[in-house]
Amino acid sequence: QVQLVESGGGLVQAGASLRLSCEASGRTFRILAMAWFRQAPGKEREVVGVITRSTRSAQYSDSVKDRFTISRDNTKNMLYLQMNSLKPDDTAVYYCAASSLYDSIGITAAINVYDYWGQGTQVTVSS
Repeated sequence: QVQLVESGGGLVQAGASLRLSCEASGRTFRILAMAWFRQAPGKEREVVGVITRSTRSAQYSDSVKDRFTISRDNTKNMLYLQMNSLKPDDTAVYYCAASSLYDSIGITAAINVYDYWGQGTQVTVSS
C-alpha cells in the first residue's frame, strides 16, 4: 500500500503565498501520476493540478493556472504545490492523490484513476 500525508496548510490573507507538501510512504514504487485536488464546503472535489512521474510535466485547472505550481521530487517521494496570489475562492481542503495505473493523466481525467489519497490539509484565505 501507499500512504500520503499532506502538510503546509493554514490561514493566510488574500494575495499571500503558501506551499503544500505531500509525503508518500510505503510501496512508493507503485506511484505514477500524482495530483492535487481541493474541496470547498458544499462543492465537489476538483482537480487543481496533475504531474507525471516520468517527465514531471504538469497541467493545471484554469482557476489556478499562472498562480499555482505543482512539482515533485521522486527521490524523496514528495509532491509539492506552490500557491501564489491566493484568493478567498481558493479556500478548501487540499488533497494529494496518486495513481498506480497511469502516468500520462490529463487534467480532465476522471477522479477514479487515482487510487491513493491523503487525508487533506485545510487552506483558508481571508479577504
